[in-house]
Amino acid sequence: MRPGVTLRFSLLAILLLGLGIAGGQQNAPEVTQKDSAPTFQSKVNLVLVPVIVRDSHGQVIGDLKKEDFQLFDKGKPQTIASFTVQKRGSAPQQEGDSKVAPVETPDAPGRPKVVFAPERYVAYLFDDLNVTFGDLVSVKKAANHHMDKGLETFDRAAVYTTSGQIALDFTDDRPKLQETIDRIQPKPMFAHAGRQCPDLTYYWADLIVNKNDPMALNAATQETLVCMSMDPTQMSSAQQMAQSAARQEMSIGEQGTRVTLSVIKNLIRRMAAMPGQRLVVIASPGFLAETPEAISEKAEILDAAAHANVMISTLNARGLFTTNIDASQSGSYSPTTQTLISQYFEQSALATEDVLAELAEGTGGTFFHNNNDLNEGFARVAAAPEVSYVLGFSPTVMKPDGSFHRLKVNLVERKGLAIQARRGYYALKHTSNAEEDAKADIHDAIFSREEMHDIPVDLQTQFFKTDDTSAKLTVVARVDLRRLRFKKVEGRNNDEIAVVAVLFDRNGNYISGLSKTVSMKLRDETLTRLTSGITVKNSFDVKPGTYVVRLVVRDAEGQAMAAQNGAVEIP
Repeated sequence: MRPGVTLRFSLLAILLLGLGIAGGQQNAPEVTQKDSAPTFQSKVNLVLVPVIVRDSHGQVIGDLKKEDFQLFDKGKPQTIASFTVQKRGSAPQQEGDSKVAPVETPDAPGRPKVVFAPERYVAYLFDDLNVTFGDLVSVKKAANHHMDKGLETFDRAAVYTTSGQIALDFTDDRPKLQETIDRIQPKPMFAHAGRQCPDLTYYWADLIVNKNDPMALNAATQETLVCMSMDPTQMSSAQQMAQSAARQEMSIGEQGTRVTLSVIKNLIRRMAAMPGQRLVVIASPGFLAETPEAISEKAEILDAAAHANVMISTLNARGLFTTNIDASQSGSYSPTTQTLISQYFEQSALATEDVLAELAEGTGGTFFHNNNDLNEGFARVAAAPEVSYVLGFSPTVMKPDGSFHRLKVNLVERKGLAIQARRGYYALKHTSNAEEDAKADIHDAIFSREEMHDIPVDLQTQFFKTDDTSAKLTVVARVDLRRLRFKKVEGRNNDEIAVVAVLFDRNGNYISGLSKTVSMKLRDETLTRLTSGITVKNSFDVKPGTYVVRLVVRDAEGQAMAAQNGAVEIP
């Protein structure tokens, strides 16, 4: 991942320092302030299930409520603990939550102008590790057409590759996006250069090495006899060569899959840092992901995508595919062998696109395949549904044994509707880490466009320019204390609030973040005087430009939260 991306997560390191507790109630100061972070309540064993519902004409249904759904885990009904509605052009909306307020700040000397943040972030991941040159030419042409015609005004797009050699962070610069796509070339780091003998696929090799399929081995042996021009009496040698080639192909294939899944997982983490709707579009010919390690990686990707409200859509870069048997050699095989070899190439193509289907279906995205109209393909995969739902539940019984839990979502009464939902999850073989859960919760609160008002907070921004290239920007939070839940200890009213201010650039990329923790041990008379609120300031050194501000306030005792959005333009 790029160095700039690592910087975006440096805030989380600051946030994990923990809360300090001042000692000595009688002599302790009533209010102290320091750099620190809140401790967020973890969501234990929460499984999130993205769902899209369409009618018989393919139109999305957007008026459903939590009570309209039934959710089953391994056939057992589950209680839907959380229910979120995601509407295109707005932030996720949970039942009982307030809507996202528009970012509006009045013009005034030394005060920001009205600035609107991007609404949607689309990351395009091109699988240059697995794609062929011919397929990539078609994909790039269609992608550039889409960049020119298909992105909305408030969309921000980024371009990444599975090799990591080409990357462009989120921007609305269409020509720059197209120039970046034009530079992408195949990088077959985990593939053979040219045709091999025998020419085995990862899928075919897996049948030989891991599944001990005698028919697969015999077909590979026949392939070796033909491509090496060997005499049938050399059958034993040809079989050894086929087995050796299969082991080599397995090693290459496993490494390629490992790298590709790792890139996708890191991209999901990157997308979680974007303050709006999040979509990943993967253009790939597919890859095999059926080993236990790959299955675990897929499960983690689906979990991470669900928790970060990231949708994944996939486009099979092959378009219409054919078998890979060499026409010049086809007459050298027996009809049975020729049929088998053709079947293995066809089954390989189908197996490698399974992972694309699973990623799309498991996150509520679109899977475009077996079609050469890639212009239409990009239009479909990059289009967010008007409305989607996210059902959350805590499994009644879940042993961390690595088993697959098949999920099923039904509608209680409404008939004739098609449901697209996550197909299942794996009970991964590791225990929940409280610190990691807290990091994830903090991340969700900061990198979100949703506004919350459990605690009344007034957000203001102020700036002054120190010279033509530098400015001091201050984010001012006026926190009303009347809704805080204080704990009475030795005659004092105790609570802690964390105030986190984060800056993003005009494209939604993280720039900087500051966090302060205010520890209060207030006497009754002081609390009475301060009910109107306290002021907390976070100051940033910035350059002239447009910035989006995110403010999050959390109190420790009541675990109430406030979150607001703002913006500032410094000339």
